[in-house]
Amino acid sequence: MAADLANRRVEAEDQISECFDTLLLTLEQRKISLLAELESTHSQKQATLARQKELLETCLANLSSSCEFTEKTLTRGSETEVLLVKKQMGDMLTQYSNMQIQRTPEENNFLEFCDSEFNLAKKCLLNLGSVQSNSAIAFETTASGEGLKQCVAGRQMVVSITTKDCRGDLVKVGHSTISAELVCVSSLAILSPQIVDHKNGSYDLLYAVNKEGIYQLSIFLYGQHIKGSPFRVKAYTEEETSSGDRPISKIPRTTGVRQRATKRTPSAKSAGSCNRHSNPIEDDLVMRVGCRGRNKGEFTNPQGICCSSTGRIVVTDSNNQCVQVFNEQGDCKLKFGIRGRSAGQLQRPTGVTIMQNGNYVIADYDNKWVSVFEPNGKFVNRLGVGKLLGPKGVAVNHDGHIIVVDNKSSCVFIFQANGKLISKFGSRGNSENQFAGPHFVAVDSKNHIVVSDFHNHCIKIFDSDGSFIMSFGSNGEGNGQFNAPTGVAVDAQDNILVADWGNSRIQVFDNNGSFLSYVNTMAEPLYGPQGLALTSDGHIIIADSGNHCCKMYKYLQ
Repeated sequence: MAADLANRRVEAEDQISECFDTLLLTLEQRKISLLAELESTHSQKQATLARQKELLETCLANLSSSCEFTEKTLTRGSETEVLLVKKQMGDMLTQYSNMQIQRTPEENNFLEFCDSEFNLAKKCLLNLGSVQSNSAIAFETTASGEGLKQCVAGRQMVVSITTKDCRGDLVKVGHSTISAELVCVSSLAILSPQIVDHKNGSYDLLYAVNKEGIYQLSIFLYGQHIKGSPFRVKAYTEEETSSGDRPISKIPRTTGVRQRATKRTPSAKSAGSCNRHSNPIEDDLVMRVGCRGRNKGEFTNPQGICCSSTGRIVVTDSNNQCVQVFNEQGDCKLKFGIRGRSAGQLQRPTGVTIMQNGNYVIADYDNKWVSVFEPNGKFVNRLGVGKLLGPKGVAVNHDGHIIVVDNKSSCVFIFQANGKLISKFGSRGNSENQFAGPHFVAVDSKNHIVVSDFHNHCIKIFDSDGSFIMSFGSNGEGNGQFNAPTGVAVDAQDNILVADWGNSRIQVFDNNGSFLSYVNTMAEPLYGPQGLALTSDGHIIIADSGNHCCKMYKYLQ
């Protein structure tokens, strides 16, 4: 390996020398071209001035000659000769007066070298080329995904590959040489899967088989088998799997094996009851709040969730068209909201947050406005009427302004507490300042706005005025990837917690968007999680929408 590394160093040196020799030759050719262009332009300008000078000198010579001839005639000539010269000189003077002679130069002296692009070129040259390397090691690199075990014939499967170094730490840069081979055990037919580099240390392996059977999938990193490779994959026909076919979310575990996300059977426990963690499978679950139903303490599709400094947990119960408030023990203390489309009524509550004065801010998607209630459930006012199309997530920044994510119009509104619109930003699309169905929002210690961009599968961060700062994430199942992110929250260290809806998991990132960890949810898997928040005592609480409950997990900051 050391000898091979030395050989690669020599190859890289030769490539660097060759590239820069070519660049120097190109620069010299450009220098010669510019000097030739300079000489040509100078010659053309000089020729124009020379022609004008020659014409003027000819006219001046003729005029001088005529004057000398006239002077001699007047001095020495007879009267007859003087009369004759008079007529000739009159005609000549008339001719001269009618001549169109340009007295000012017909060319200018503007001739400069423009070096405006050279500063840019200098900067480019200073950063020209790069030495690519990473410390990814095959025996620590893992693969995950259902495609490692089984697949459906004719359907594309995705396997996520996560590169790691010899210490087991995540490699956060791409460019690793990853190859794969899929061999049918019966026919020995060989397929070459496609590898997609996300440039962040994670890769997608894409493959599809044409017929059922047993296959062997080998994944190589720099020619070496990664951990667990080769994998035995069983291919089924569509008919064998169609009866139970539905999108299944997987939750990555630290070993690279993903867990199936399932719907929990509705509990028979009384309304408002909660379950302390008693599952024999270890995870970070502290408490489960509520079950499916329409009574107090029960949910039907909970969406938004937030926590007060006094320990209250506020949940928007979307399909029950109400808001419920719980204490830290999971007991329902208040349920309020009347179904309807008038002020003070709720039609489809989604996001929820708490103002600095303790009032609750509720986004109402179907009513197309945001309602404000006192902590006792009394309606105060509404904002965004006539401006919002489908509000989803809400947050309050350090200035007391209310930030509203409009899912339907793919933009973000900023209101004063009294409802006056301050500004809005964003539009539909996939560029830096655009969204595709944004969902929830959070605010960090710097007053930056953190938005989950659902259909663009990423998290975007803006300053308090709405200017884009950065984004992170891509579509997939690997570390740091998303399948439609929803809820977002920020902890005291500005780490960002994200509910990964399609992958049914919670991921944790630092403030630069680098993946840190998952929250362990293996014992009772999430199913389409929505809003999440941090409790006053540092736990994570999340609206487990598909399981119609809320779950609290341990969180080490």
